[in-house]
Amino acid sequence: MLDIKVLRQNPEKIERSAKDKGVNVSVKQILEIDSKLRGLDFMIQKLREERNSLAHNLKGKPSESQIKRGKEIKEKLEKQEKSAESLSQELQTLLIKIPNPAKKDVRVGLNDTENEVLRKIGTPTKFPFTPKDHLTLGENLDIIDVERASKISGARFYFLKNDAAILEFALRQLAFDFLIKEGFVPVVPPVLIKTEVMKGLGYMENGGDEDMYILDKDELVLVGTSEQSIVSMHKDEIFKHDELPKRYVGFSTCFRREAGSYGKDTRGILRAHQFDKIEMVSFVKEGDDDKEHEYLLSVEEKLLQALEIPYQVVKMCSGDLGFPAARKYDLEAWIPSENKYREVTSTSTTTDFQSRRLNIKYQEGNEKKYVNILNGTAFSTRPIIAILENYQKQDGSVEIPKVLQKIIGKSVIKKQK
Repeated sequence: MLDIKVLRQNPEKIERSAKDKGVNVSVKQILEIDSKLRGLDFMIQKLREERNSLAHNLKGKPSESQIKRGKEIKEKLEKQEKSAESLSQELQTLLIKIPNPAKKDVRVGLNDTENEVLRKIGTPTKFPFTPKDHLTLGENLDIIDVERASKISGARFYFLKNDAAILEFALRQLAFDFLIKEGFVPVVPPVLIKTEVMKGLGYMENGGDEDMYILDKDELVLVGTSEQSIVSMHKDEIFKHDELPKRYVGFSTCFRREAGSYGKDTRGILRAHQFDKIEMVSFVKEGDDDKEHEYLLSVEEKLLQALEIPYQVVKMCSGDLGFPAARKYDLEAWIPSENKYREVTSTSTTTDFQSRRLNIKYQEGNEKKYVNILNGTAFSTRPIIAILENYQKQDGSVEIPKVLQKIIGKSVIKKQK
C-alpha cells in the first residue's frame, strides 16, 4: 500500500503510474476523502481536548452547564468518531487498489512485447539432428507422465518419475547448498495462508484472485509461491537494525489456476497448476532494495550458469509488472525445440509496498521504518525442461549437467529396462 503522503505530494504521478500498469484509479476521489478525514480528525482532537479540560478543571460537583456541555461533547464525539471510522475504511479500501508504482528505470510499455532484453549469456544450443521437445523426451525415458496425471487430476498436471524426480531433488540440493553458504535461512513454509494475509501481500487485487485456489469454507488460499508465506511470517513485527538484511530460501509446492492462459503452453510441464519452487526472500533497510535486487539477480544467474544453459536477462516493462512489483527481471532459458527463450526464474522488488500492508518494520535509532521486501526464484520445475532439451542426445538419452552428476550419481539419463 502506498504512503498517503506520497499520494498527496504526487497525485498525477501516482495516477499515471497506475495507468502504466493497466489500472485506473481516481486519485481525486481518494484525496477528497483524505481531506474530509483530516478535517474530522482535527475536530475530534479539539473536542477531546475540551473534554479533558472540563474534567481537569472540575472541582466538586459539576454545574448544570458543565453537565450539559459534557453531554454535548460526548454526543458530538461519538457521531464524528463514527463518521471518521467510516471514512477511514473507505479510504483504506481505495488505497489498497492502487498498484505499487514502477521504478524510474522501468520502461513504460503495454505488455511483454515491450520488455527489454538486457543481455544474453551463452550460445543457443544447436544440434546436427531435429531436437525433441521435453515432453517427448520425458515420455520416451519414462520420467514424465502427463497422461496418467490428467486421468486423476485433469489437464496441466504431471508426474515426475524416476530420474526426473531425482533431478528435481538434485536442483533443490544445489540451490540450498549454495544459498545457505550465502547466509540464507532455509525454510519449509505452509502452503495455505489466510485470505486476509494474501490480500495484505497485494496479489488479490486487479483480478489476481482469479489465478488462486481459494478455500472459501476455511478462508484460506493455496500459495502460488512460498514467498507469500515467508514474507507474511514477519507480519506485525519489528526487526532490529542489525538483523537486516534478513534472507530466506524456502521450498514449497505451489498452486496456480493459470487464469488467462487458456490454450497456451498446454503441452508438457511448462505451465502447470501444481509445481515445486525454491524461492528467495529478502528483507532490507529502506533504500537498500536496488542493491539487493541486483544481488538476487546475480544469484539466479550463477545458479543457471552452473547448469551451463544458455539464457537471457529480461527487464519487465510497466504493463508486464505484477500489482506489488516495482521492478522485475526474468531469466529466460534457451529451449531448442521452440527455437526461443522461455522464462525459468524471476526476481522482483516490492519496495515498502507489502511491508506497509503487513506492518513489517525495523528499528532505526528512535524511529521505526518500513522494510523493503524482495523475492526471487532460485529454481522451479522449469529448469528440468531446459536441461532435457539442451542436453539431449540423438539416441534420446539426456546428459546430466556436470554440477548435478555427483548429487544424482550418474552422468546420463537413459530409459530404464
